[in-house]
Amino acid sequence: MTQSSLTIVRPDDWHIHLRDGEALRLTVPDVARYYGRSIVMPNLIPPVTDTSMASAYRDEILAERPDTSQFQPLMALYLTDNTDPNEIRVGHESGVVTACKLYPAGATTNSDSGVTKISNIYKVLEAMQEVGMPLLIHGEVTDSSIDIFDREKVFIEQQLTPLLSDFPKLKIVFEHITTADAAQFVESGSENLAATITAHHLLYDRNHMLVGGIRPHLFCLPVLKRRNHQRELVRVATSGSPKFFLGSDSAPHTTASKESSCGCAGCYTGHASIELYAEVFDQANALEKLEAFASLNGPAFYELPQNTDTITLVRENWTAPASLAFAGESLTPLRAGEVIQWTVRYL
Repeated sequence: MTQSSLTIVRPDDWHIHLRDGEALRLTVPDVARYYGRSIVMPNLIPPVTDTSMASAYRDEILAERPDTSQFQPLMALYLTDNTDPNEIRVGHESGVVTACKLYPAGATTNSDSGVTKISNIYKVLEAMQEVGMPLLIHGEVTDSSIDIFDREKVFIEQQLTPLLSDFPKLKIVFEHITTADAAQFVESGSENLAATITAHHLLYDRNHMLVGGIRPHLFCLPVLKRRNHQRELVRVATSGSPKFFLGSDSAPHTTASKESSCGCAGCYTGHASIELYAEVFDQANALEKLEAFASLNGPAFYELPQNTDTITLVRENWTAPASLAFAGESLTPLRAGEVIQWTVRYL
């Protein structure tokens, strides 16, 4: 018998881009509708590199939170070659900073100020390991000689493996993984290694983006991979393993910037991310595993309490909007104008 509804502990999103300024008028209400907490990415212009900046950004987000919501943004610092290890201790002691983000310089949107060589921040990583602060990694090499479809696999071999050896007690989240190589590496790794997976990497492979014409609203970084990689991501996400949890990587860009001659990377799923994850788990006959992935595994890894209330997902078709108002322009969300099979209802 087909399951028509599912009630789960309120989920969290452990990787999201909210941007700043006028953009928050869209992104904050979208995420606050049904997520209890989110790790907010710090790759603004300029990037969020210290505790005072993180605190100010948090206040900016909360100013756009709907009055009926208890949503809590969890702040991350953007690591650079010049990050002071003492800033890690200040952030941890303040209670403002939850994690730090490692962007290899040039790997993705607004990453030009990122880390050029991981050994440059070893003192910072020592401080993070000491205070128990997780390291969030965009796991791709940026060497132009490496094919873009191989950059995650090479990052594991060249950088992540020695990093884990050098910092065995450091909690690491391998973010938005896209390959079977990453899925299996995390699955077989220590309890201090976990991964987030996006809805779009679970739903799509590179054929969806490229066959029959280029679909710019499916272009993201790390880029969509072959179907065998997509299938492996679905397998580990729906396996019940505590090492994998929800991180939407929802990333808003204007329609014009996505559809330009050099379109930017990022998929906006903030309007419907838990509904899209429900589709994935439903198609895999694993709806009973969605709560662990969306609501339980993340808090356990971050050593935070689970949310105490619930949301209910109902099998009910609705059509995603063709566009959304965004910072004085328009944004085209993922699945724009298409049917989504699940919706959220509150009891």
